[in-house]
Amino acid sequence: MLKVERYKLILDLINKKQNITVEELTKHLDVSEATIRRDLNSLEEIGKIKRVHGGAISIESEDDWIGYRQEINLDAKEKIAKYATSFIKEGDTIFLDAGSTVLGMIQYLEKIKKIKVITNSLTNIEELSKYKIESYLIGGKLKVITHSLVGSTAILSLKNFNFNLAFIGTNSITIEGYSTPDYEEAVIKSEVLLKSERSFILCDSTKFDNKYFINFSTLEGTNLITDNKNVNDEIKNKLENLYITD
Repeated sequence: MLKVERYKLILDLINKKQNITVEELTKHLDVSEATIRRDLNSLEEIGKIKRVHGGAISIESEDDWIGYRQEINLDAKEKIAKYATSFIKEGDTIFLDAGSTVLGMIQYLEKIKKIKVITNSLTNIEELSKYKIESYLIGGKLKVITHSLVGSTAILSLKNFNFNLAFIGTNSITIEGYSTPDYEEAVIKSEVLLKSERSFILCDSTKFDNKYFINFSTLEGTNLITDNKNVNDEIKNKLENLYITD
């Protein structure tokens, strides 16, 4: 079967079912898991699907995608989000990126006095407004699928703000660093890491050992908060700090 024929079949199945696993595709197309993973990565890079742990989902509905990513490994994400807020003190100015785990932090911020929040996420701003937290949204080009603001205008807008803490989500962590499928979101994350006095990467265990299109940071000097109790020594040794939730 030609690659282009596989792509068409994969897209037809995903758009019909809305989500599908690598195992299902392997059985349906009678090819190896390695082949399916390569195909899914290629389809994501050209904007046809969204990769998730163990498979892929349709991106025909942005609202479905936003809801879906918030529900993946929900218990672990909530623990990571709550743990992350323990580093925030009264009077801090913080940056929250558009990661779904980062979004979970907002419900715990209400009790911290005199904080300011900067974000590139419309979803975050909506949630922050519910708790009447002083918040600032950077400008930029809207990425509809994640409700985030990206691009050169966003970078210029970001340069106007100063913050002492940043909390950043990631799609993947490997020994080579943190990666994401979207170049423009990677640029925002990289710029935030450069500007912040101290940054935390929030990463649940499903993100380990995947690899996406572009790295936005190496592991060196980063602070990682995760639920993964089996982080290998090679990764541990590159991090500045590793925090594991109970």
